[in-house]
Amino acid sequence: MENWRSFRPRTASCLVAVAAALATTLVVAAPAGAAAPTGRYVALGDSYTSGPLIPSQVDLNCTRSNHNYPSLVTASIHSSSFTDVSCGGATTADILNPGTGELGQSVPAQISAVTADATLVSVGIGGNDIGFTGIITTCAEDSLSNPLGSPCKNEYTAGGTDQLAARIAATAPKVAAVLGAIHAAAPDARVLVVGYTAILPDSGLGCWPVVPIAYGDVSYLRGVEKGLNSMLASTAAANNATYVDVYTPSIGHDACRGGGTRWTEGLIPGTSAAPFHPNAVGEQGMSGAVLSALRG
Repeated sequence: MENWRSFRPRTASCLVAVAAALATTLVVAAPAGAAAPTGRYVALGDSYTSGPLIPSQVDLNCTRSNHNYPSLVTASIHSSSFTDVSCGGATTADILNPGTGELGQSVPAQISAVTADATLVSVGIGGNDIGFTGIITTCAEDSLSNPLGSPCKNEYTAGGTDQLAARIAATAPKVAAVLGAIHAAAPDARVLVVGYTAILPDSGLGCWPVVPIAYGDVSYLRGVEKGLNSMLASTAAANNATYVDVYTPSIGHDACRGGGTRWTEGLIPGTSAAPFHPNAVGEQGMSGAVLSALRG
């Protein structure tokens, strides 16, 4: 999602003081079964696709791992060729226009990698368009003064308008524009829209302070993420693309779980991954969901 290096809460020292240190033993599941072979596969997306800090990093400017879900998928389906241009911090605008990566170096428009010979294109985008890092920062900081309440929800719904719901709605046409550009560049390609894994538990009050979200805000933010995924699913369906649900298989693997179980890390990662991003096990789980969609 958004530049994870910019996750610098105004009260970072307080957050670190209340957040318990996480530890994990990385457990890698058996590889998913092979899907039908494809031709050229092109992967687009943000940091949930690129896999920041997951070994091994093959592009530091885009914090891209060779063990992210596109890399695992292409190894399973035996693509004739593979291009991964996913980049940390990317928005829908970065799919369609040149931008910059985590190190400030220029990055070509991701769409330029999609050519007519592509037979499979996956894209994971939208979280940064709604302000992922800002939301996490705001809600974590708000939780310090009111861990039992819903300060984050109160802030984002002040005045009777849900700002985050409005951001999700405003992002839908941007995602549609990305899908239109993909179809124009590769008319015969199968296009997958990959959603986002569960950060918070699918029920209950979370695990403050390990994941510093106030108890009353957990259900609100859970609904925000589900709303984002729902928008991606409906936009995919309306634009001749297949939505890949990675939220459902990640239930029970949220950031509140122990090492080896969680797919998404919390504020203080217990393994090589960025805060509030999928770890290597999460990327493998996402690859399994993509492979299941390809078999469908």
